[in-house]
Amino acid sequence: MSKPFKSLILIPARMASTRLPGKPLADIAGKPMIVHVAERAVASGLGRVVVATDSTEIKEAVEAHGLEAVMTRGDHESGSDRIYEALQLIDPNKEFDAVINVQGDLPTIDPALMKTALQPLIEGPADIATLGVEISDIQEKTNPNVVKIVGSPLAEPNKLRALYFTRATAPYGDGPLYHHIGLYAYRREALEKFVALGQSVLEIREKLEQLRALEAGMRIDVEVVQSFPLGVDTPEDLEKARQVLSR
Repeated sequence: MSKPFKSLILIPARMASTRLPGKPLADIAGKPMIVHVAERAVASGLGRVVVATDSTEIKEAVEAHGLEAVMTRGDHESGSDRIYEALQLIDPNKEFDAVINVQGDLPTIDPALMKTALQPLIEGPADIATLGVEISDIQEKTNPNVVKIVGSPLAEPNKLRALYFTRATAPYGDGPLYHHIGLYAYRREALEKFVALGQSVLEIREKLEQLRALEAGMRIDVEVVQSFPLGVDTPEDLEKARQVLSR
């Protein structure tokens, strides 16, 4: 009998945001944004949820709401580096098989999306799994802030194998374009390999961390979902989140 697949949700959070200073602690309907994200992660039912931060203020705010946080170094270049340090601190005995990296600025995220993101690791050979949504807005197709997935459809519906991620409009020709949702599930050994690689040429050029994995020959599978979670990057986004969560 195979052992159950154990997953851990880690939420990287730091205070340094240029467009929205102090973003993780921004009040939304009486709670800091980071707390909303962590509570939604708990609601997914996938198991242990830990916020990984370099800020004592964030750690204290999370713990004040009965949730778990761990302090990590302040010099990490990316969220994946931060969650890898947190994983080593939390799980030195390597009990967890997979890590789900949930961004700390998704206060309205549907907990079911976290479960969906994990499926390719449970079901198949992927090293890393992530999410995408078909683009319906014409302007998004040419917007470089919208990251597109170039993927090859798999046998089952709504599943892709990622071949490339780009800010350009791609692929060319008739057919759907997919907007990448930056929520990742990593096999433990894949996360370990990923952070050890260092930045790759295409990663630096496109400013997309996931290209590092593809350039190293790692497999990323994508689950196509129906809706894009609201990410909070600007004061306008924050206002939208407040409207949604105060209903």
